[in-house]
Amino acid sequence: MPADLAVIGLGPLGLPLAQAAVAAGIPTVGYRTGPEPGSLSPAELRRMLSGGFRHAVGAAELGRVRTAVICPPTPRAADGGLDLSQVETAARTLAPRLRPHTTVILESPVHPGTTEEFLRPLLEKGSGLSAGRDFHLAYSPSRVDPGNRAFTPANTPKVIGGLTPACTESAAAFYGRLTDKVVRARGTREAETVQLLETNYRHVNIALVNEMAVLCHDLGVDLWDVIRCAETKPFGFQAFRPGPGVGGHAVPQDLIGQAGRGLRMVELARQVNEQMPRYVVQRAATLLNEHGKSARGARVLLLGVAYKPDLGDQQGTPAREIAVRLMELGASVSYHDPHVPSWSVLDRPVPRADSLYEAAADADLTILLQHHRTYDLQGLSVKAQLLLDTRGATPTGAAHRL
Repeated sequence: MPADLAVIGLGPLGLPLAQAAVAAGIPTVGYRTGPEPGSLSPAELRRMLSGGFRHAVGAAELGRVRTAVICPPTPRAADGGLDLSQVETAARTLAPRLRPHTTVILESPVHPGTTEEFLRPLLEKGSGLSAGRDFHLAYSPSRVDPGNRAFTPANTPKVIGGLTPACTESAAAFYGRLTDKVVRARGTREAETVQLLETNYRHVNIALVNEMAVLCHDLGVDLWDVIRCAETKPFGFQAFRPGPGVGGHAVPQDLIGQAGRGLRMVELARQVNEQMPRYVVQRAATLLNEHGKSARGARVLLLGVAYKPDLGDQQGTPAREIAVRLMELGASVSYHDPHVPSWSVLDRPVPRADSLYEAAADADLTILLQHHRTYDLQGLSVKAQLLLDTRGATPTGAAHRL
């Protein structure tokens, strides 16, 4: 069966899109643009293959679809901007095979203006076609939330902004097959800026509550109780919770060099969040000292080294920097994570604890970095010699909270 959709980029954005398309009955072909993180369980792969998904055997297959969605990752580049190299690879691969009337949609996180000023010229030069006249071009911010069982592609509204009104409607017709609600933006720049606002909103609010965590500890105030009370307000407040740092694939965008200025609040939020791994290590060393132990030679167990609960994805996880800093202090570091069978830091394997409770009982300090559903925190708090909870997940009084 010929594919109707090509998903170009099979990482954390592309795989969920391909899964949703197959579930909606759309024959889909996937095309990799590089070494993209993202994986499927054997059961998920079997369901996709039986539903009509297949990997492209060559780039020629990209020219046989009605819709092509470009969604490789755009990590932070060395200069602080976004690395668009995989988006460029995708565009250069697709362009010579682009046929008239095809709908091309970009979903990767990008700065406003990228679809029109970066992607469009690549596609037009490589294809000889004109966007908005010969083929449709649009942007739609990805709203994937890995591991979220309540909100899926089917019930999460999809924002779409096209180069022209006809481009918007063509993209809306495609996404209307996947989701219950389509929201039309004025154009590609507005849709791109939706992604910018949503990502930065998360980072800024996490930074605020992370600063509150440090302040409340210094004041002797229980921040977790403060949040519990504050979130009862039915308007004007949304609860965010502190943690050891911010991970994931969506990086904050401060737009330095864009539009002649940057977003100062976003840059400050990034600085605050990047300090949290160091703060966790400082708290860990202080706890050890208060209990008559030195960080040098201490046995420290890290629980949950993925960036999000109940997933094995380690993209941007603060656990890596925390482990490095603990090692620099002379601590002996091990880890436990039911979703991460092996883990390396600085190209050195970190010992993995087989028995969680035995490891916690043996460690001088256990640090909860990620609250996986399988962790029995009540039992863990009893077994551990000393427990630092960076997620506020343990029962009150059972551990030292961030």
